Amino acid sequence: MEGVAEPEAIDTVLMLGMSHPMGPLSLAVVIGLVTCLAIMRVLHKDMNDDKYRPCPLLEEMVSKGKLGRKSGEGFYKY
Repeated sequence: MEGVAEPEAIDTVLMLGMSHPMGPLSLAVVIGLVTCLAIMRVLHKDMNDDKYRPCPLLEEMVSKGKLGRKSGEGFYKY
């Protein structure tokens, strides 16, 4: 959202540096951005903790129909 890294770099850092099998943005695309947003909204509301507040970029992407593989565009273009 702040433009500090490309999606590929974010995913690579988490895979190589934290031994994640898949980067967080790639995982979000697999799960579906609408589902990720819904989960974040529920966690934020039920836990009453701002660490679960959905990222404005995720909200914007979903509102613009950029849903990942389903729509052909999201964090990555397909």
